[in-house]
Amino acid sequence: MCKKSNHLVILPRFLYVGGFSLCILQAKYMDSELVTHSGGCHCGRVRWRVRSPVSVTAWQCNCSDCAMRGNTHVIVPSQRFELLEGSKEFLTTYTFGSHTAKHTFCKVCGITSFYTPRSNPDGIAITYKCVDPGTLTHVEIKHFDGLNWEKSHKATGISSCSKE
Repeated sequence: MCKKSNHLVILPRFLYVGGFSLCILQAKYMDSELVTHSGGCHCGRVRWRVRSPVSVTAWQCNCSDCAMRGNTHVIVPSQRFELLEGSKEFLTTYTFGSHTAKHTFCKVCGITSFYTPRSNPDGIAITYKCVDPGTLTHVEIKHFDGLNWEKSHKATGISSCSKE
């Protein structure tokens, strides 16, 4: 589900003109070529780079932590993530429950721009709204039912997101 191959997708776009709704179909080429995205926290003390396609799948989770933070994240293999020099000293980590997820956030501004997800402990979850503007061209948002974690983990195929 997270691996994308080169393919053509038709995206509907709706216009409202004079009380009428018009649907325009837009063809978009979804490219799996990896590009470098940069991002970080609000205060700028935590910075990172990640290699992923320009079109990604982001997961909106409703577990107790993600729901409170409003987190929607893109999962990538950990080898595609690079924490930039000087960032580590500004990080702290929170865990709960199974302690598998490592909720890493900036000590100064409190933003979780990335973390290690329970669903993919071998990967990194990037908060997609923390990616600097200009390199993501399409974000497909899928729901992950974190309140029913085991069932959703099996049904969604989310564990494939951290694999090359």
